[in-house]
Amino acid sequence: MSLRNDIALFEYAYLVSEESGITPLPHEVEAISPLAFRYLKEMALGSGQENRLFRLCKKLGAEALQVQNYAGVIFTPDGTQVEVLPKLGKPVQANDTATPCPAARCEEARHALLIMLRALREFSHLQTTNANIRQQKMPLLEVFISQFLDSVNTLVKKGLRSDYVRCEGNLSYLKGKLNTARQLRQNIISKHKFHCEYDEFLVDRPANRLLHSALVALAAITRSGSNQRLLQELTFIFCEVPLSTDYKCDFARLRIDRGMSHYQTPLAWAKLILEGFSPQTMSGGHRAISLLFPMERVFENYVAKTLRAMLAPQLTLTAQAQRKHLVSHNDAAWFRLKPDMVIEQGSKVISVLDTKWKLLDPAKGNGTDKYDLQQGDFYQMFAYGHHYFDDPNGDREMFLVYPAHRGFQEPIAQPFDFPIAGHKPLRLWVVPFVIDAVESRLILPTQCQLQLRSLK
Repeated sequence: MSLRNDIALFEYAYLVSEESGITPLPHEVEAISPLAFRYLKEMALGSGQENRLFRLCKKLGAEALQVQNYAGVIFTPDGTQVEVLPKLGKPVQANDTATPCPAARCEEARHALLIMLRALREFSHLQTTNANIRQQKMPLLEVFISQFLDSVNTLVKKGLRSDYVRCEGNLSYLKGKLNTARQLRQNIISKHKFHCEYDEFLVDRPANRLLHSALVALAAITRSGSNQRLLQELTFIFCEVPLSTDYKCDFARLRIDRGMSHYQTPLAWAKLILEGFSPQTMSGGHRAISLLFPMERVFENYVAKTLRAMLAPQLTLTAQAQRKHLVSHNDAAWFRLKPDMVIEQGSKVISVLDTKWKLLDPAKGNGTDKYDLQQGDFYQMFAYGHHYFDDPNGDREMFLVYPAHRGFQEPIAQPFDFPIAGHKPLRLWVVPFVIDAVESRLILPTQCQLQLRSLK
C-alpha cells in the first residue's frame, strides 16, 4: 500500500489507516498514516462541530472514515494534508467513457469550488481566472497562500504606509514633550538626560504588523517552491515591522487611510490566516489548520448571489424567506417554512427555488431510480408552494436547482405536477445551474413560465 503525505479525494470518499491491510486500494479509498487516522477518528467521535466532517464506518472489513459534505483542506499533526474536493468531479455513471483522467477531474472540481467561494463575504476578493493557478495545478491551500502573497507583493511595490507612533524614552537631548513626572523621578541627578514623549513616523502600525504576522505563520504551512521563495522575499522586506502580539486588538485598531485601498485585499487574507484558516471552527483540543466549507451552504449562496445579479429590475430575490409557517396551533404559528429563494414582482410571489447539492443522473429516468431525486425534497417543495403562492388559480412554478455536471446539462424535460382539486396544479421543474467563472447561469426549460426573458 503506497502512502502519501498529500491526499486529494472527493466528498463521501473514504480514508483508511495504513495498518488496515487493504490492498490494492479500491476506487474512492485513500490510505493515511496511523497517526493521522487516529487524529481524524478522534475528531469524528468528538462532541464538537468537527465531528460532522467525518463519519466512522467499515469499508472492506476495516475501520474507515467517510468524508462528509465538506470541501477544503485539513492538516494532521504528522503533516498529512487531506484535500477534499467537491463531488462535481466524480463520474456519476460507472460507464462514463467521456470522464477525463483523475487529475483533470480534481482540477475541474477545485476550480468550481474557487468560483463558488467568491459568493462568500470572506472570499469576495478571491481571483478565479489566474492562469498560474490552472497551469501549476496548485492544491487549494496553496492557491490561497499564492493569492495572499501576490496581494502583499503588489502592496510592497506601491509602498508600505507608515504612521506616527507615540514613543517614550530617556534621551540625551530634548525631543517632543518633556514628561515632567518621570524627569523628576529618574533624572534628578542625571541632569543631562531628558525623559521625553514624542511621535515617530514608523512602519510600526497595526496593518503592517498583521501582514508580517501572517507571513510568519505561513512559513510552516506552504509546500510550494514558488510560494516559499516569494514568502522569504516578503518576510525580509517586513523585517523592520514588529510582529503583532494581539491579533484581535490590532484588527480592532485598524485604520485604512486615504490612499491605502491596496491594503484591503492583503488584510482580508491575513485575517483568514491568523484566525487559523478555518470557516469551520475547530474547538477543544483539535487545533489543526483547516479550511473546510459546508457545500450545501456554499452552493446556495453562490446561486442566490448569481441570480440576484441576473434578475430584471422589476424582480426581487429574497434568500432564506421566513414569513410562512407550516401549521397553526392554539393561535400560534409553528414550523417556519424557509425556502432558499423566493422571486417576487412587487408583492406577488412568482417563483420558489430550492438548491440541492446533489448529483442527478438523468439516465435513471424510471419509476425505480427517479433520477436519484429524494422524496423528502418533493414534500418540502409542496409545502413551500402551498403556502407561498397567493393565487391558487395562477401560474405556480417552483424549481429544484442542482449543480450542472457532465451528465446533467439540460433540465428534466417534463415538469412534476402536484394536483390540487379545484385549482391549477403546483408545477415543479428540476434544473441545472452551470458553475462558470465567466457565464454562470440557470438553465430553464423552454416551456416554463419563468423564461430567460425574465432574467437578464
